[in-house]
Amino acid sequence: MKDTPSKTRTRRTRTNLVHGGTKRSGWGELSEAMFLTQGFAYDSAEQAEARFQNAGPDEYIYARYGNPTVRMFEERIALLEGAEDGFATASGMAAVNGALVSMLKAGDHVVAARALFGSCLYILEEILPRYGVEVTLVDGTDLPAWEAAIRDDTRAVFFESMSNPTLEVIDIEAVAKLAHDRGATVIVDNVFSTPVYSDAIAQGADVVIYSATKHIDGQGRTLGGVILGTTEFIRKTVEPYMKHTGGSMSPFTAWVLLKGLETIDLRVRAQTGTAQALAERLSGHPALTRVIYPGLPTHAQHDLTRRQTGAGGTMLSFEVAGGKVAAFAVLNALEVILISNNLGDAKSIATHPATTTHQRLAPETREMLGIGDGLIRLSVGLEDQEDLAEDLLGALAIL
Repeated sequence: MKDTPSKTRTRRTRTNLVHGGTKRSGWGELSEAMFLTQGFAYDSAEQAEARFQNAGPDEYIYARYGNPTVRMFEERIALLEGAEDGFATASGMAAVNGALVSMLKAGDHVVAARALFGSCLYILEEILPRYGVEVTLVDGTDLPAWEAAIRDDTRAVFFESMSNPTLEVIDIEAVAKLAHDRGATVIVDNVFSTPVYSDAIAQGADVVIYSATKHIDGQGRTLGGVILGTTEFIRKTVEPYMKHTGGSMSPFTAWVLLKGLETIDLRVRAQTGTAQALAERLSGHPALTRVIYPGLPTHAQHDLTRRQTGAGGTMLSFEVAGGKVAAFAVLNALEVILISNNLGDAKSIATHPATTTHQRLAPETREMLGIGDGLIRLSVGLEDQEDLAEDLLGALAIL
């Protein structure tokens, strides 16, 4: 297979999103080839032996270990993120689990932000302690809390750079400095910030995780995830764990995600512009007790957002006065915006976190995290901005 020119790292983002990591077979196909195969044939027994001992670039053994289409996706997303390497996984949660479990052992200590997606909390509160890993949860926006919790035996810190669903923004650079001073690895789930706005590695993150199901696909077609970091971490820590436990990405999924990367910059910037406009229009609405959007000056981490990502992103949340009954009424009155629990899609999606994505949390925990019964999370899509505004304002008008 032939690599694209080696100048990819000096090219600008949108060019890399179309061409980065591409390898062509002898047929010279224009679109990336989809290698739907679980295994690979060898020219000889000696070649098979050599490959199992030390497989080189573009030398494959088994699809669970690696695949040419998957490798193109890994290289392209690593190029976008500014990471040395990446390992593609079957889902976003496979990436979270793989990044954490591959590096931890009994007796290790992890410090994590308390405001996390429900499945992430399950790994931290249920799975890791089961195997002897101690976990301390902190308020992610409280730097003194991080400093007090991180110890000399802390192996890793973990947080969402922008939390789900209350959109708290954590200072990556500041937390990374505290962690690195104690020798801990910084693992950042960067889904809400998106790879378009991410500068997480330059800001101090050692490992960046994405659910590729979200903005990277961007059209609701497939599940996928990716772990990004140094070549040493990806190939010596993550890869052995993932390839032996079976959480690798399928080549068909990788091909779909390659197509998604070609347009992610255009899509996410358009969605962010609409999200900003909708947040501004919803602010001060009499039916709402608060509007949460990092791009608004009223957001507690607005200045940090401008410094860290430069934009508020595609997600916003708002709280309807009247709790669950009022929130359900608004959701049921929507005509353009869909009710679902996904996000980062071309279609706008509204979610009631207290009864869906975060329903397993105890009521007192949800209250502490700011996930009230009236809270609605909105993932802004690519529809016309005015249609979305009319849909939201019309639904709120029934209250």
